[in-house]
Amino acid sequence: MAGNSQRRNRRNPGSKKGASVGTGGHSRRALEGKGPTPPAEMRKGHPKQRAANAAAKRAADARARAGMRRGGLQGRTGKSGTELVYGRNSVLEALEGGVPASALYVLQFIDNDDRVREALKLATERGVPLLEAPRQQLDNLAEGNNHQGLILQVPPYEYAHPDDLLAAAANAHAAPLIVALDGITDSRNLGAVVRSVAAFDGHGVVIPERRSAGMTAGAWKTSSGAAARVPVARATNLTRTLESYQKAGCFVVGLAADGTGTITDLDALTGPVVLVIGSEGKGLSRLVAETCDLTVRIPMPGQAESLNAGVAAGIVLYEAARLRA
Repeated sequence: MAGNSQRRNRRNPGSKKGASVGTGGHSRRALEGKGPTPPAEMRKGHPKQRAANAAAKRAADARARAGMRRGGLQGRTGKSGTELVYGRNSVLEALEGGVPASALYVLQFIDNDDRVREALKLATERGVPLLEAPRQQLDNLAEGNNHQGLILQVPPYEYAHPDDLLAAAANAHAAPLIVALDGITDSRNLGAVVRSVAAFDGHGVVIPERRSAGMTAGAWKTSSGAAARVPVARATNLTRTLESYQKAGCFVVGLAADGTGTITDLDALTGPVVLVIGSEGKGLSRLVAETCDLTVRIPMPGQAESLNAGVAAGIVLYEAARLRA
């Protein structure tokens, strides 16, 4: 008996009563591992993960800088749509033109002149935050361009949906009068068209998402404040958008140098109509021209072969307003 007791105690030395009953595998899951150890780059807090995150951020910044394009007011626009306008004249012109702004960066210890004082006054009156910054920060924002101590940050423009323009006409109890731009890449032309649409009671402007000017600070300035009242919509596919307008009862009229008719006394202008204007050099693209119900030209007895989009839009919109009066 003594030998048996010693054997039991050797199997379970902490028990005086012999071997205990097993769990039957019920705790096996608690003993399972958590899988293979993840790479160092994926382990939170690991130096290699911090290094990898920093490298990814540098790569993203490089891509963003590569996607920036120059604006008409010595500014730049990133992929996010946020635009920077730099230079004392450009910043002052943007503020005077009613360009929306989210911040005005001002160089520490800046040398004041009339332009700086007026810019600071306008920004303060409009409630634009003034952010004092060292030269190095402004140099980085302007990417080496001459900012002269002032950089204005313009928030992304909030584009409307093409259907919103029809809704605007319905709310005004009027036949839709919409301008669509095909291949217009100059933001000043876009601003001029927006201004004409506002002047002649149009209901908005449609532009394509790609290969088209956008609502930059230059477009805002050229519109002389009209961009705050006239919606600009972006179309993923301009041809399909024109087709949807046709289904909604609009007559689509394209302006072309070789148009089959003229704008003079064009009855379609009195009803729901979409005016399509192409670039001065190339005119309407083939698919857009084929989608139009009618193409017309502006009679020009002079020697000019074509007009830029802003001028052409103003002439046709005036004719539409005259016939609708």
